[in-house]
Amino acid sequence: MHLAERPKVAFISEHASPATLLGGVDAGGQNVYVDEISRNLGAMGISVDIFTRLDSPESPGVRNWSKGVRIINVPAGPKQHVFRDDLWSLMPEFARNMLDFIERNNIRYDLIHSNFWMSGWAATKLKHRANIPMIHIFHAMGKTKRKHQGDMDTSPTERITIEQLVASEADYLIAQCPSEKLELTEDYGVDPAKVVIIPSAVNIERFRPIGKEAARTLIGLDWRGTVIGYVGRIIPRKDVRNIVLALHKVITNRPDINPLLMLVGGETREPDPKATPEIGVLQSMILELGLQDRVIFIGKRQPDELYAYYSAADLIVTTPWYEPFGLTPLEAMACGRPVIGSNVGGIAFTVSDGETGYLVPPKSPETLAARIIELLDKDDLRERMGSNARHRVVKLFTWERAAELTAQLYVKALSKKLHIANTDYRKESEYEYR
Repeated sequence: MHLAERPKVAFISEHASPATLLGGVDAGGQNVYVDEISRNLGAMGISVDIFTRLDSPESPGVRNWSKGVRIINVPAGPKQHVFRDDLWSLMPEFARNMLDFIERNNIRYDLIHSNFWMSGWAATKLKHRANIPMIHIFHAMGKTKRKHQGDMDTSPTERITIEQLVASEADYLIAQCPSEKLELTEDYGVDPAKVVIIPSAVNIERFRPIGKEAARTLIGLDWRGTVIGYVGRIIPRKDVRNIVLALHKVITNRPDINPLLMLVGGETREPDPKATPEIGVLQSMILELGLQDRVIFIGKRQPDELYAYYSAADLIVTTPWYEPFGLTPLEAMACGRPVIGSNVGGIAFTVSDGETGYLVPPKSPETLAARIIELLDKDDLRERMGSNARHRVVKLFTWERAAELTAQLYVKALSKKLHIANTDYRKESEYEYR
């Protein structure tokens, strides 16, 4: 490969298409990752084909997505949404039709970049057929999910076995944070030299700070007190119930703070407990605790709208039981808001405790309430932490940086396999964790 040449990448993401509307139970951080990384790689001159499952009869077979990037919708099963954990039985058809498309169109890829365990399995088929390097990112690990969710884990029984296979077959594995690297090396026995930490990131132009009052006007929020914000999927493991319990403690201990909890998320634009069962659970809790006038459900909003909701809040709270990485803390930080988050997974990596917000134990409404009170009591502290948060994101967590690090890994994988010459992506860089 000469300097003027660029790799051609098969980017495999069976359920998470960049074209999917965000906010639903199966549409979140992985969709954003696939979209942003591919766009930025394409802008660098790298050719990317995203293979994803055809889930709508209206979707074209091939769609030009952005500069250098195409979406290839692969037929596998019904042309409609299928719950992610029910897709495993469709993967042989997905892999077969993906390979048929590649052969039929005489496409020669330089490497594979697969996402999630099922795509990883399909990627191994292409790896062996084409004899090209494979880079994989899991986005979440089955053993960790099973440990934290127990009987609530709906993953296929084959998941962990397949993850073990994919981990052994991949030339390199991308971990989004140190805890994920630890999971790969300790729980799956992966050689640490094979795991490269490249964090997910945030679009700092889309997620930007605006004045609190202007933001509240923009979203139509008429509230003169303080606002605690939550943005994300409303499902049990995100543990919004913990935030509601903390709110009750805040109001009980400090009614003068006059807080409002704003919940942004769900399956539908208008909050609907039928479409989002967890909303119904929360509504019952709120009624029982007498918080009807202190909690508002906003419903699902798309990325282009979210900066205003983050900016309308005085602080953002997210306290899941576990979180493989978590983009919402970064989005809030990019909007200049301090974040109180669970000391788990990626949140423990992105939120700098005492500098950009606070880390608290999960399932501890008492600790959460104390930190909320501390921040709402101190305007100068919130302002300082919010400024620190924006600075941290701009320095360490942009998609441009993530794409640059990914391109460097591509060259490393290709060099190892093909002994290619030096390119403009080869320069080494160290990721700063502090």
